[in-house]
Amino acid sequence: MSGKLAGRKALVTGGARGIGAAVVRRLAADRADVAINYRSSGHDADALAAEITADGRHAVAIKADVSDPDQIRRMTDQAADALGGLDILVSNAGIEHFGKLDAITPADFDRVFAINVRGQFFAVQNAVRHMGEGGKIVLTSSASAHKTVFYHALYASSKAAVECIALNLSPELGRRGITINAIAPGGTVTDMSDHAGSRYVHPDVDADFGTVIRTTSSLGRMAQPAEIAAVVSFLVSDDASFITGRTIQADGGWF
Repeated sequence: MSGKLAGRKALVTGGARGIGAAVVRRLAADRADVAINYRSSGHDADALAAEITADGRHAVAIKADVSDPDQIRRMTDQAADALGGLDILVSNAGIEHFGKLDAITPADFDRVFAINVRGQFFAVQNAVRHMGEGGKIVLTSSASAHKTVFYHALYASSKAAVECIALNLSPELGRRGITINAIAPGGTVTDMSDHAGSRYVHPDVDADFGTVIRTTSSLGRMAQPAEIAAVVSFLVSDDASFITGRTIQADGGWF
């Protein structure tokens, strides 16, 4: 990798597995020091931190539930203390949800929005306390915010809200020299897609998820986590210095 993030200090929420872990590895390969947030995957987070440290970068695992604003504040403070500052936030933590309209409860709504929206909003609020000019923030939306999927209204609306956060915070943060963008991944090879992939298939269509991806994606396949991480790497680099308030759809041309 290029070393384009040498000297930068990054916090990645939900960084122990899947896309988050790929982002951590890519930022470290670009020579950033990284704080890896996790909620329950402590073993994975510790192993990833050890892997990065062995490769000559500084990494630390930090436990926090991003649905709790108090824990978010402690997490960002701990990351800044451990790394000696904070230049980059990649807000990746999130949960999936599928459910018919008449089955969704207020508790379902609150849980999805607490993690996918409130968690990302307050991660930004707290991270920028430690950032100066040149700070970079990437939030995580989803291709689902741009595509009609049966029984996915709650999740998709939470991800659409994330894009509005990036859009509307961009002028405020721009005055401080901080950019904020979002990434909307399409189907990506992760544990989450293993569990939820089949639910993206129209209920009246007799096809498996693999067939649907091959026939509704311009590239005919799912993304590898490293491909999503590469887009994040670009957005937090100086190469993206004039991009803010935007959502990049890294979805393989999903139609």
